[in-house]
Amino acid sequence: MNELLDALQWPAMLTTLVAAWLVASQHKRKRNWGFGWFIASNVLWAIWGWHDGAYALIALQFGLFALNLRGARKNDPEA
Repeated sequence: MNELLDALQWPAMLTTLVAAWLVASQHKRKRNWGFGWFIASNVLWAIWGWHDGAYALIALQFGLFALNLRGARKNDPEA
């Protein structure tokens, strides 16, 4: 199980890159997907951070999670 959690940083990194690519899109729907991917990456990084004892990283992920929720809301002003 330790090895699986150690390796979790790689899917977390890939998820973050995909999210950034999508959020940079000019299409609203792709940006919405990007915020969802960012939230998934926040969860992955927080799990990895807990396993590795990286508590500042976990705190950062909570802050970024809140900013991603804000970004998703601002991306859809009608909601």
